[in-house]
Amino acid sequence: MGFLYPCSCSRGDIRAALSAPQEGVSHDVYPGTCKNRPMSDRKPGDALRLHLDRALSRLKGQNVTFEETGAAHKGTHHLDPERALQEIGDVVLSRKGEEIIAYFLASALDDVHQEITHVVRGEDLFDFTQLQVLLLTLLELPVPIYHHHRLIRDEAGKRLAKRDDARAIAKYRAEGATPQDIRRMVGLG
Repeated sequence: MGFLYPCSCSRGDIRAALSAPQEGVSHDVYPGTCKNRPMSDRKPGDALRLHLDRALSRLKGQNVTFEETGAAHKGTHHLDPERALQEIGDVVLSRKGEEIIAYFLASALDDVHQEITHVVRGEDLFDFTQLQVLLLTLLELPVPIYHHHRLIRDEAGKRLAKRDDARAIAKYRAEGATPQDIRRMVGLG
């Protein structure tokens, strides 16, 4: 497809490249150090990056959209190529060659494999949706409907997350929370 290229940049390399940015380069987006490397130059341990310019060129004139039902972002969202270049850039799709697939790609493909039609998740993942929709569209796969709910927080205002060993829904249920209580916590009720 010509949409991937190998990248050997470490996070330190990227920070160094971004510390002396060129005009118009975002501090949050990969600066493209390895962008012109051909796949034939790929070495063990290289990441694979999406060549976003080429991907967007392939989709030129195509209406890339997704539906959002969450209160904060409700409506039809259209991929803005210029914004994607500035905010997404050439993301890593696979670390160490093909061994470790990026979460946003793996989860989008898993949703397709399981025939998921509606994705419900926290609003902190809203910005990743544009990237997932772009990838699904490039792969000519179905795009689900999304619902991003406000984050669930504890009494101190700290967001509840699995990585922080937050309580599972089962624990809330054991403490007497009803399904309606839980729906309300995620902004569905």
